[in-house]
Amino acid sequence: MSNPGEADLTPITSVRQLAEWFAQGSKPRADWRIGTEHEKFGFRHADLLPPPYEPGGIRALLEGLAARGWEPILDRGNPIGLKQGGASISLEPGGQFELSGAPLPDLHATAAELAAHLEETRAVAGALGLGFAPLGFHPLATREAMPWMPKGRYAIMRQYMPRVGAMGLDMMLRTCTVQVNLDFGDEADMVEKLRVSLALQPLATALFANSPFREGKPNGLRSLRGRVWTETDPDRTGIPPVAFEEGFGFERFAQHVLDVPMYFIMRDGAWIDATGSTFRQFMARGLPGHPGIAATMGDWADHVTTVFTDVRLKRFLEMRGADAGSPAMMVALSAFWTGLLYDDAAQKAAAALVRPWPVAGLQALRIAAPEGGLTTEFEGRTLRELGRDVVAIARDGLRARGLGEERHLDPLDAILDSGETQADHWLRRYREAWSGDVSKIFAEAAV
Repeated sequence: MSNPGEADLTPITSVRQLAEWFAQGSKPRADWRIGTEHEKFGFRHADLLPPPYEPGGIRALLEGLAARGWEPILDRGNPIGLKQGGASISLEPGGQFELSGAPLPDLHATAAELAAHLEETRAVAGALGLGFAPLGFHPLATREAMPWMPKGRYAIMRQYMPRVGAMGLDMMLRTCTVQVNLDFGDEADMVEKLRVSLALQPLATALFANSPFREGKPNGLRSLRGRVWTETDPDRTGIPPVAFEEGFGFERFAQHVLDVPMYFIMRDGAWIDATGSTFRQFMARGLPGHPGIAATMGDWADHVTTVFTDVRLKRFLEMRGADAGSPAMMVALSAFWTGLLYDDAAQKAAAALVRPWPVAGLQALRIAAPEGGLTTEFEGRTLRELGRDVVAIARDGLRARGLGEERHLDPLDAILDSGETQADHWLRRYREAWSGDVSKIFAEAAV
């Protein structure tokens, strides 16, 4: 979850106002950009333990980066993030370090941004005896061994998560993802992009699977992170059927989000527990125990960030189905979705491919893909076979952009040719080279 934006105190007067908030993200094609968010686990070189906030841990890392020109983001006086230009650095609850990249014009700029971030992070982290590894689920640490970052809203979520799902705290503390944020032209374009990307998220989960270990042993899955999201909170996760209903658009999605239970609101710099109310109830009668507080557009913007569907609609579309992985795979995720959704012919080809697929089948595939990976069968084919067709569409889409970006898909071609995902690679290393010692993954996965 990213750092919250500046509060918008505009009162909410209608549902249409909420729909228009989404619609304001519509942009002409010339203004479409690519934003990539990627998370990674910190570890101490001395003992491979996750670093605490302080001493000698995440706070010192943030302060070191601030000395290089980043502006601190504070929570009750504690640095909990950084911003610079259009990019920001934020902390997930267990100290996972996230770069929310700036909106960039092409994949080459995305790759350069990632390389610069990793170089700068290594320079500061190395002096602290810290390293970072992008993996989908922490391969060694128990839930109890993970630190908690001092962000006020995380305290609220920490209390709420066990009420609604068995693995919500694991999602917060022990998972890392890579996401790509893409623009849409208008409501119709948003709807088609959303449907295509929701339908293909289970394929992305399989293709980018990178979390085969739990607490030092194989977990029987290729993407434990993918499984975690199926047991986090059914009110706000998954593939929402509403997106495939006739007449779906900004207002129908706003109606859906209104009925998602809330976590919090912010007033006077402090987070207020809003669990127990939906946003619709908040608009109608305020928050119990907090008379005089009325819903604002800033509250709506914060609430939208707590909707964890496999593709999240904000003022752009956020693809959320992939495990964190190697730098090449992080850029490959942006290439995959950019190729599919930023060229008209590619988008229409992808839409035609997924249109016959039933929503119930997609929801079942979402459950199956974390275990079966590319061997999972769907609609009479394996995901590996389907992946070849989809990556070919994406490659055509990138080629049509004429920027030479299609080379960023090469890691996906290698996976589909061999059938070996990142998760399968690590399992092979576990069996053949590590003699069953999962801790060796940190040296090999470090960035």
